[in-house]
Amino acid sequence: MAKILCNYFGLSMAAEGKSEFVGRQAAAFLGYVQQDAERCAENCGCAEDLSDAPEKIKREILRNDEELRRREQTAPGVEHDVVAIYDNAGIPSIMHRFRRVTNKELFGGSDAVHPAFIIGGEVYDEIYISVYENTMINGKPYSLPLQEPVTNITMEDFAQACFSKGEGWHCLTAAEWGLLADTSLKLGTLPHGNTNCSHWHGDDKEQGIIIEDSYKTLTGSGPATWTHDHTASGVHDLCGNIWEFARGVRIRDGALWAAENNDAALPETDLTECGDGWKPITDAEGHPLYVAVEDNKITFNTYPSIHRDYCGCVWGNVRMNCDSEQLRALALFAGEEKAGCYVDSTEGEYILVRGGRWSDGGHAGVFYSSLGAPRSNAYGGIGGRSAYFKKH
Repeated sequence: MAKILCNYFGLSMAAEGKSEFVGRQAAAFLGYVQQDAERCAENCGCAEDLSDAPEKIKREILRNDEELRRREQTAPGVEHDVVAIYDNAGIPSIMHRFRRVTNKELFGGSDAVHPAFIIGGEVYDEIYISVYENTMINGKPYSLPLQEPVTNITMEDFAQACFSKGEGWHCLTAAEWGLLADTSLKLGTLPHGNTNCSHWHGDDKEQGIIIEDSYKTLTGSGPATWTHDHTASGVHDLCGNIWEFARGVRIRDGALWAAENNDAALPETDLTECGDGWKPITDAEGHPLYVAVEDNKITFNTYPSIHRDYCGCVWGNVRMNCDSEQLRALALFAGEEKAGCYVDSTEGEYILVRGGRWSDGGHAGVFYSSLGAPRSNAYGGIGGRSAYFKKH
């Protein structure tokens, strides 16, 4: 039995098992990191000499059983690690591990486990979320740094591409996005990002690497303040750059619907327009919630007879005539008062996209929400990221 822990500039890989298995994992990690270092130098124009990169990487490997045991014994909460997880095509994605947390621990709600950790009726101790907006390789999405994020794809096509990576892989869900946003709010680290054509609108010095012939930036190319926890190893680009799918929440004919807990992570959950995987989003007493749009004002309430229209405003101006822990868990509230909230309560179905994009300025943010796009939408400003759980 062997153990290994590899650290490299905010990325880590831990493996335990037979020596041959551990050796293969270490070699794969070293190979990926060396390629990443070379790619970074090429894209950033770095002058650093990479001739001894393998030796530099090897010096980052720590065989330290005590450190591994410390990680394994970490109490549940918002603790996390960054790891490389391989899919069924043998290609790694850089993923951020989040450990199980309750609503009370996260935002002062009840003792219930946050819905992101309840999948198919089972409670999971950890889930993994892409560190980077995903790029496409041979029809499958991957979380890799300094890549062009995939766009011009529908939510359903992106979700199916995620499922095709193997058991446990899925499109990031609304519950998981809620976990990210609520965690950032709890930590006091609401992320900055590409909100002004490769810059952050609040400080022009905060800039990512712009993609030729666009205003998008390469994944993870911004500073640490562009992550959910303001560290280099945090989840990047949740604010701006491109809108992202948050599968499992919609508005239909003015009523709010969601997949139960985190069942949107399961391919067998039917989330087609008329699928039986949809459940009403409710208030604290179990009443279904609706969104009224009238006189350019958005109101969340429990009254089915509502005025139907389309409107966009900042979350600070949204009326919340209801008390809903479910909305809190999904981060559908004014966690960022200046972030945008857009709702179409007219006839039809509109899916949830989040984060904002490169031109949204102060309206972009991890709490930015839009329930105004049909599921058929596919264009250059919207994409997504995959997530993963190890199925029981």
